[in-house]
Amino acid sequence: MTDSRSVSFDLRVSYRQAYLVDDTDDAMGPEDLLDDHPTHPVGIIRVADGCAFLLTGLHTGTVGFSVTVADHDPGADADGYEDIVEIGFESEAGQVSLHEWGGKLHELPELPAGPGWYRLRYHARNMDEAAEADTSSEVIDHYLLQIWPESESVPRVVKATSGSLAYWRRPS
Repeated sequence: MTDSRSVSFDLRVSYRQAYLVDDTDDAMGPEDLLDDHPTHPVGIIRVADGCAFLLTGLHTGTVGFSVTVADHDPGADADGYEDIVEIGFESEAGQVSLHEWGGKLHELPELPAGPGWYRLRYHARNMDEAAEADTSSEVIDHYLLQIWPESESVPRVVKATSGSLAYWRRPS
């Protein structure tokens, strides 16, 4: 039996950015776009020092966002999303929160294994349509972030169909 908890909310984005931040006293969201993994680029999620930088298609406005925290791999939703990528993330506190650009914080369920390594699987739907719109007060693109305990492992692209993901995976 899987123990999982999910939360969903509207997420306000600016500059296509949101941040998953470890709840340690010294953790802060990144000031600049983090570098992609040098040998296994996944493009739309980048991780460093207790922070994950999450990219959206919409530049400014509101996106649909869900987070599922589970005690083991909940399985990718390949039918419901166009792009799916995975990357490792280390939590020092065993608790993370999702931050909007410029401020608001969304509390997330406690990580089931406490401090340690986790796998992040980031799903995206309608990134290209949202990128074309650029700004919207209506939800165009949707995201699902799954988090579960897993040893540090190589990032990977599970599914790639959008031009937006291809753009963010290109070499700088």
